[in-house]
Amino acid sequence: MRWLVGWSSAAASPDRRRGSARTTANSGRAATGSADSYADPRTGRDSHEPYRPYGSHDSRDPYNSRDPYDSYGPYGHAPHTAHIPDGSDGVLQPVGAQVLWSGPDPLWAVGDWRPDEIRVVEAQPGNRLAVFGCCGASDDELRLGLVAARGGAFRHLTAWPGSYTAVACVGRRITVAADLAGARPVFHAPWAGGTAYATAALPLADLVEAELDFGHLAALLACPDAAEALGEGTPYRGVRRVPPGHALIVRDGGSREVASYESSASLVVGAPPVDPEAAVAGVRDALVDAVRARLTAPRHAAEHDFDVRDPGPVPGMGPADRQRARGGPAPGVGADLSGGPASGTLALLAAGLPGTPGTVFGSGAASAGERLLAVTFNDLTLSSAASAVDPGSASAGPYDTAGAAGHLAELERAHAIAENPRLRHVVVTGSEETLPYADLENGPLTDEPGPSLVTAERHRHRLSAGSADHFLGSGARQVVDAHPARLADLLLDRRRRHLVRPVAALARAEGQSGGQVAGRSLLVPVTIYRAARRLARTSYRDGVVETAAQLRDSSFTAAAFAPYPEGGESAVDASVAALTWCRPGPAARWLTGEALAEVSLRLEAAAQARPSVERPGERRARAALARAAADHRVLEQAAEIRNQRLHAPFFDNQVVRAARELPEALRVRPGARASILRAALAGAGVHELPPGWGAPTHATHHAALRAGVRLAAEQLLELFRAPLLAEAGLVEARVVRQAVQRVAKGEQLPVEGIADLVSMELWLGRLLARRGTCWTGSAAPRHRAAAAGVHPDARYERILPPTAG
Repeated sequence: MRWLVGWSSAAASPDRRRGSARTTANSGRAATGSADSYADPRTGRDSHEPYRPYGSHDSRDPYNSRDPYDSYGPYGHAPHTAHIPDGSDGVLQPVGAQVLWSGPDPLWAVGDWRPDEIRVVEAQPGNRLAVFGCCGASDDELRLGLVAARGGAFRHLTAWPGSYTAVACVGRRITVAADLAGARPVFHAPWAGGTAYATAALPLADLVEAELDFGHLAALLACPDAAEALGEGTPYRGVRRVPPGHALIVRDGGSREVASYESSASLVVGAPPVDPEAAVAGVRDALVDAVRARLTAPRHAAEHDFDVRDPGPVPGMGPADRQRARGGPAPGVGADLSGGPASGTLALLAAGLPGTPGTVFGSGAASAGERLLAVTFNDLTLSSAASAVDPGSASAGPYDTAGAAGHLAELERAHAIAENPRLRHVVVTGSEETLPYADLENGPLTDEPGPSLVTAERHRHRLSAGSADHFLGSGARQVVDAHPARLADLLLDRRRRHLVRPVAALARAEGQSGGQVAGRSLLVPVTIYRAARRLARTSYRDGVVETAAQLRDSSFTAAAFAPYPEGGESAVDASVAALTWCRPGPAARWLTGEALAEVSLRLEAAAQARPSVERPGERRARAALARAAADHRVLEQAAEIRNQRLHAPFFDNQVVRAARELPEALRVRPGARASILRAALAGAGVHELPPGWGAPTHATHHAALRAGVRLAAEQLLELFRAPLLAEAGLVEARVVRQAVQRVAKGEQLPVEGIADLVSMELWLGRLLARRGTCWTGSAAPRHRAAAAGVHPDARYERILPPTAG
């Protein structure tokens, strides 16, 4: 896991002692010179001198103004040179950190960052900008952005192609911007009279010795898509999250502000109409720039890719198996090719851009340096399960046969796309060992819990055959598609005629689905229109309070094992359920009444304290995007492979901004995402696409989840024999075990809720089982985060809603 961490102390750094005679090997060589060294004409530095960012000391400083405890690391000062803001003489540093600049406002980079992933520029003395990640801006553009941020226009720090985190230090004012989606969040916590910030919550939790926030954990299970329940909290008490689209501004170590850098449209002033063609062209340009930013970055390959040759055909081993046997991902750039429109768009764009080869020439089996590695995962269990289960039996769910049919259609589309001569297609097969819930005992500790923990082994199996830089199509559905609640936005704008197409598509889907009541499709238009009108006429406060009352209703928990049609049997049921300001999650029905009451209090407090002026569809779409981005971040950490970087361009700031300019009438059309991505490919020169482009693929994911529960039922029952969630008072072990047994038998219960509960239980177990902290040194915290465990005494006081008046 890679993260950055820093703080701004309220007290100034003590005066540095001068006159130290301590030197290092690098400083001695730089001072005396060597026969084979030369001065770089661009920087004026010696060729053997390591690069030192701004703020580090040069050994040729005539004043020799170094701290006697200084030493050099790859990025300047060694970690132990940072000043402790509390004024103590102890030493405090993150484990495995590299200092970018020191002083009263130090900044560290922790983890296996690549050299090109950390860039530091300076516009004027004392004004510095550090960019972490993949950024398509040049050094001159970074300096211009720093100058703009110095004047307060820090939105410019988020307007470059790529996915990155920017930290601007102007004097003693520090600005750290979070992204628009939430895939690159920023966290902060008060500490030692100042403010500590990081791109991971766990290091800050260790720093302040925070305990678990059980209210936030309950909200993650009860209302994972509701920003009202989650707020700015984290699983750690006292550690706060900067909301997407906001920036953390710290002044002189004391003043702390979270400000938005995106302008929101008002409901009173009507926005000018947006040209649909111009909006689609904007999405196309943003996607092309996002892909180009990754392709123009330096290529990366491990030493064994050049030192060890592929032994050639081995009985029972394909190219992907031989690659895994050698260890590490393939060199260069690759992409997923699942057959869906998102991954297919990225693969074709990456392969079609001129002058940007996908692989490293002459490395491994990819001697043709212009071809892009495309990886397709073939789940062998779907087709076998569909042939083994009788569709008419009670154990056959609605996704058993539909998931297999959808998976075969995806494979056919992937093979058709792979006929592109610039793609090198690799098919990775997986059977029962790659189903969800496989190998739950082994796995890394992620920063936060997420449903991707139960599918980490499945993704790791596929990504192990990928490239050092691998494209994923994650986030396309949330960024480009329209949330069903946007139908209410159309009614607010008095554009009822635009509801005709989506409602007609839902009616056709209802009529084509099997097992439905005869004539039900005729009632779809009335059902959808009534739900959209009800949402449009419901205020934000009333809608949130209604959901809070639903959580406290005893009938809600009494229906814990009732059939769960929404999101499953019918698209109409899912659309009607989504036409609300917020709604309970799939795991809410299995929480205890105490946990649900605590979440309901959070909802009521948020509704009264922070009334929203956003449209319901816009707000629900932002919440869904934040949820998907957070889960993608957990996936990156849980399925991490050494020397590999996962890229999801749909989460980039510029892509999200361009997609938000799409007219709502265009978004709600049937097949809008497929048509928009088709237009993006057409603008890049790709016109021939396989039949069925853009077909929905929900059934495949649900079928794999249900098959995984059936296979790992015994392991899951043992996991919830004495779960930590029950010890924390969030669930009852008996209820969860009964839910697992019923899902394993094929009953229509929310299988996504099982994934939420299992991932939360796994994360708690890994967090409490770890040893040590993220910090080291004589002044490091003596206790790690969540040292009290899940004991009821560690619970904090409930947050009551503010009283009127």
